[in-house]
Amino acid sequence: MALRIVFMGSPAFAVPCLQAVAAHHQVLLVVTQPDKPAGRGGQLTAPPVKLAAQALGLPVIAPRTLRTPEAAAELAALGADVAVVVAYGKILPRAVLDVFPRGCVNVHGSLLPRYRGAAPVQRAVMSGDEETGVTIMMLDEGMDTGPTLLERRTPIGPEETAGMLMERLAPIGAAALVEALAQLEAGTARPVAQDHARATHAAMLRKEEGEIDFARPAPLVAAHLRGVDPWPGAYATVRTPTERGQVLKLFGASVATTSDAVQVPAGTVLAIGASGAQVACAPGSVWIRELQAPGRKRVTAAQLAAGRGIAVGQRLGVAADEASA
Repeated sequence: MALRIVFMGSPAFAVPCLQAVAAHHQVLLVVTQPDKPAGRGGQLTAPPVKLAAQALGLPVIAPRTLRTPEAAAELAALGADVAVVVAYGKILPRAVLDVFPRGCVNVHGSLLPRYRGAAPVQRAVMSGDEETGVTIMMLDEGMDTGPTLLERRTPIGPEETAGMLMERLAPIGAAALVEALAQLEAGTARPVAQDHARATHAAMLRKEEGEIDFARPAPLVAAHLRGVDPWPGAYATVRTPTERGQVLKLFGASVATTSDAVQVPAGTVLAIGASGAQVACAPGSVWIRELQAPGRKRVTAAQLAAGRGIAVGQRLGVAADEASA
């Protein structure tokens, strides 16, 4: 007998979970975030979960808040057994948590209690972690503090961006969710309390975190660059012969394997070739495959150098006034 489910989620990461739940259970309602302005024109755009729900023929609502008696009453009237919450974007109040007899099941993109919060995938990549995963947990009123049901682990690739990893984790989470719901339905689920003393927080990314500081060890520089891809995107300031400073967007970082000691300031462009632009760190260096100048398309480092957008000896990540000192 299938469970009766209310699904709550918003971004693309949640779509495979919605599709998997709909294939195995009865989804009574999908709750998502309201449409938001997007792009240069600011056109209202529906979240991916809303589009997926409509494609599946499922009823969908997008309330601005669930923190009203009316919202809890509307959900209670559905008679659902359980709620499934995947990157919905808001902490559910106690009145909503209490609506569902079998609780609220959450899919979280980290190995809890590590990286509780809004950006677990990005923070794992930025920290240079070699492994991450997905945890299926029961929600309580805290920020990812509820007991866990199961987890699935996966290595983080040496050149994997946060966006790539998010896409790879989504189906892993969907498969784990189906398994956890089967346990819940059969009465075999065994929630395990988290060790709160081991918890770390994954705060929402800020736009300014895209600025790359090369005065750090090369592995951390490369990891940071990959962790802010695709948002907010990595960038650094470069001084060119014709401009005091321009901001370049940076893509595709990897640690250079050369063992030669680099006796130049961090951020100095050491070489430009087929592997990209080699930039000094402290210590070590990284390769950056592609760059993008303001108002131009994304190109290889060699192509940007041919257009005099970057050159060996210039420094990245240095403010214009410092570069000219």
